Amino acid sequence: MFVMELTYIAPVESVKEEMDAHLAWLDGYYASGVFLASGRKVPRDGGVILAAGVSRAEVEKIAAEDPFTVAGVCAYRITEFIATKTSSHLAELRETLPA
Repeated sequence: MFVMELTYIAPVESVKEEMDAHLAWLDGYYASGVFLASGRKVPRDGGVILAAGVSRAEVEKIAAEDPFTVAGVCAYRITEFIATKTSSHLAELRETLPA
């Protein structure tokens, strides 16, 4: 599983100009089952996306395709983790530690 942390590197006004395209991009990955949750950080200096079911290389490619990235208004920090405990709603995403 991945935590995709976005940090704005441009004024929020520039981010707002790309918001419709960013939301459409998010919708596509929600529809494919890759994105599990997303939202703005508080304070509003970026956002967070939880992603699963893809490799590190794939999640990096996904981040590079984000209209925010393409427009140069955000930078990504991607953290991979092994989700050994989850809520019952996410039970199918639980992972086991490697031997």
